[in-house]
Amino acid sequence: MTPAASPAVYGPFTRTDFVRYQGASGDMNPIHHDETVARAAGYDTPLAVGMLSAGLLATYATDWLGADSIRRFRTRFKRQLWPGDTLTCTGTVVQEYFQDGELRVDVALVGTAQGGEVAVQSWATFARPPAAQ
Repeated sequence: MTPAASPAVYGPFTRTDFVRYQGASGDMNPIHHDETVARAAGYDTPLAVGMLSAGLLATYATDWLGADSIRRFRTRFKRQLWPGDTLTCTGTVVQEYFQDGELRVDVALVGTAQGGEVAVQSWATFARPPAAQ
């Protein structure tokens, strides 16, 4: 059986973190860094690009089970991240099975903001290397 991973905590996030991720992703929408634009859109402050939380959850999963072994990954965004927020990532093994000649592991992943609200959920499938079988 695949062992569970320890939770990982990222943040607290700053606007600089948001801008750095924007630059890396190519999404330079000003709602993520410009106070005036964010307020005009009805927000109190700029918010993180959703893919930042998804990327951190994916990093958590691949640190746990290996980037080379990922077979499927899907994500649902549930809540924005704001400056000052943290994201705690956890994962649970849902099932292990054989498919296409390899042991596979399905995992459920959750990124929770500091107040306990789910910010992002993901479901992934990984192949397990022979040593882990």
